Amino acid sequence: MLNNEQIIEPMKNGPKPNKALLKQIEENGQELAYLQRKCKEHGIPILILVEGLSAAGKGTLINRIIQPLDPRGFKVSCIASPNRDEQLRPFLWRFWKRTPSTGRIAIFDRSWYRNLLDADIDDRMSEKGLVRAYHDVRAFERQLRDGGTIILKFFLDITKEEQAARLSALQANPATAWRVDDAVLQRLGRYKEYTKAVSRMFEESDADAPIPWVKLNAKNSYLALATAQKVMMEVLGKRVKLAKSRGISIPKLKNPKPMPRFEKAPKLADVDLSQSLSKKEYLKIIEEKQARIHDLHHEMYRRRIPMVMVYEGWDAAGKGGNIRRLTARMDPRGYEVIPVAAPNDIEKSHHYLWRFWSEFPKAGHVAIYDRSWYGRVLVERVEGFCKEWEWKQAYREINEMEENFANFGAVIVKFWIHIDQDEQLKRFKARELNPSKRWKLGDEDWRNREKWNPYERATNDMFLRTHTAYAPWTIIEGNCKRFARIRALDTVIEAIEKRFAE
Repeated sequence: MLNNEQIIEPMKNGPKPNKALLKQIEENGQELAYLQRKCKEHGIPILILVEGLSAAGKGTLINRIIQPLDPRGFKVSCIASPNRDEQLRPFLWRFWKRTPSTGRIAIFDRSWYRNLLDADIDDRMSEKGLVRAYHDVRAFERQLRDGGTIILKFFLDITKEEQAARLSALQANPATAWRVDDAVLQRLGRYKEYTKAVSRMFEESDADAPIPWVKLNAKNSYLALATAQKVMMEVLGKRVKLAKSRGISIPKLKNPKPMPRFEKAPKLADVDLSQSLSKKEYLKIIEEKQARIHDLHHEMYRRRIPMVMVYEGWDAAGKGGNIRRLTARMDPRGYEVIPVAAPNDIEKSHHYLWRFWSEFPKAGHVAIYDRSWYGRVLVERVEGFCKEWEWKQAYREINEMEENFANFGAVIVKFWIHIDQDEQLKRFKARELNPSKRWKLGDEDWRNREKWNPYERATNDMFLRTHTAYAPWTIIEGNCKRFARIRALDTVIEAIEKRFAE
């Protein structure tokens, strides 16, 4: 953690700036405006967090930082208490949605740390829950950094005496008195507790971050601004220089973590595709299973338990038909089927997990992904749409995202619908001959079929790296569509009932 005394000598004239400091601030602003243009040119996203004690001057610092910048290139978000919609999702959901796209700057007046500080002070969260929340935050920040986002975290610090004086001044002014409510005064009374919680916040930050926190002495707001500017210039300047010299905007990881490995993961070769179910047997039990799903779906809504389902599998494996039978008796107001195709331009400008976080269902609702984030380690890997280090890194990032979902209480079910090559060819030819289904078959399907072996290796690797206890894979024997549908229904029923029993 850095502080401004380590960067700039404190001014002897107190909080009033002299001409030299004002000139330095102006020159810093011009340099930052230049670096903003260069970051936009190289597609570098920037995320700036400004935290601090009440009345420390967060708004003032943000306002002075942005003055020389192009207002079309940044957005300032004031983070208040989560609204009802946000409360029904993981606490990082609302921050993922606000992360900056390539070339833009997102500035947060308070952030995800405010939730954790308040929870720590008010005992809203168990120690285990707080440890888990900080783990999720570290993973979130690291994923953004590894994806190319520059993250700068500033904390404005003031003494209790200074805080009390500023709050009194705010109360004395009719235009600002509304800002000093009972909650703010309570924080002042618990100053020592907050400083203790802040110390823990610093300790819990990611040690691998280039600059975990920059602590600013907020008594002299101009000196604090100059310090923040200097840090921004140093960090942004290094990244722009890297982009210019090497043509890349994302630094290579110095010590990449080893890929996760789960020895109990299933394998495609172990699947018995001869499993089948007669039409008579199928019709006898399908309605019973669907009725059970209907009841469980309503109970999940009552208990406010979210559910995430992932459907992956070979082309023509029957994902769409499987999903239709699964949802046949579900309340359409309580679920959404999300078809996942190649990312559009907006989605490409964000971290690749951004679009999936954005679709996370409200508590009590169900999201069914027809293809998913696993495209990074399947299609993008096999077709060369991403670099090797990116898909290898993705295993850990995906596990962390799913762990975050599970920590929120979501039931996670992941299906791979498996068929053999002969069955796929048979279905391809049937689609060619059926005018109502011909649209489902394209040149890409035939090209993918020619790469069966690389896709099979990638799929087995996917199981090995992401078959976690909280989000295990289920391989569905899909040569018989009827058998596959019942198997999927049984798996979903079992997963929900298991959650109810916990």
